[in-house]
Amino acid sequence: MAAQRRSADTDPTPDDLPSCSSLTTKELQQNWQAVKREQRPVRLLFEIPSTRIVEQTLSKHALYEIAVMRSGSFESHRVSVERRYSDFCHLHHRLVEEFEEELEEVLLPRKLLTGNFCPESISERRRALQDYLARLYATRCVRHSPLFASFFTEQEQRRAHGLLRAGQFRPALEQLRTVLDIQEKLLPWQQPTMTVSTLAGLAVCHRDLDEPEQAFAAAQRALPPVRRYGLRRYRAALLELLVDEGYRLGRPVAQLQEELTTLRDAERGEASPRSLKELLIREFI
Repeated sequence: MAAQRRSADTDPTPDDLPSCSSLTTKELQQNWQAVKREQRPVRLLFEIPSTRIVEQTLSKHALYEIAVMRSGSFESHRVSVERRYSDFCHLHHRLVEEFEEELEEVLLPRKLLTGNFCPESISERRRALQDYLARLYATRCVRHSPLFASFFTEQEQRRAHGLLRAGQFRPALEQLRTVLDIQEKLLPWQQPTMTVSTLAGLAVCHRDLDEPEQAFAAAQRALPPVRRYGLRRYRAALLELLVDEGYRLGRPVAQLQEELTTLRDAERGEASPRSLKELLIREFI
């Protein structure tokens, strides 16, 4: 009975379908399938479709391409990152420190002592690491952990902030777009605060590339979670960017200006306020 009740809670019923009596049996079946597809939960898949070997002066290593995809939906834009086996080791060590009991049966594929770079070994390792990520994701505490999310984004974030610090805004923008794509896929299992730094970085890059529309849009997306979760260090700097770009675009910014003035008055006597760019650069120093 419990199983039947659960099914009734999640599966569509004939009442959900169009009631038009002129529909044929085939059309009814197609509509039924469409309703079921809409109600299918979206999950993440981790695919490692390729590997490349990087040769350096005294060593070489394999880089595994990891594609993050949503199941149950069609995605025309593919987002992926590259990680070394040592990155997987670092992730596993940190996760085991925090979730030792829960990960007792989730084992990281062992490092090979010989034959690391032959095609057969690389192919086998690729499949094993893909299965490892799937098992991690199936573990609820890991899926909700910031450690799991940072594995897919931290390197790109650091690279983007280094580029931003060097004034290379276009390549920084590309890195940040990859980060945001992955963060949005990892939601809703992560707090929306995880995207604030990324959106702020996008806003800064677009502003310094003289793209005010995109800068305003990115900052506008970042502001609600900053307000909601009390991320005070970002609030005034985001408001300042929104007011400046809003004036350029002819947007109504009176309320934003009032909010900014109130914040600045409250901060009087404290350390000099930093710009959004300064805040972001200091994050990954």
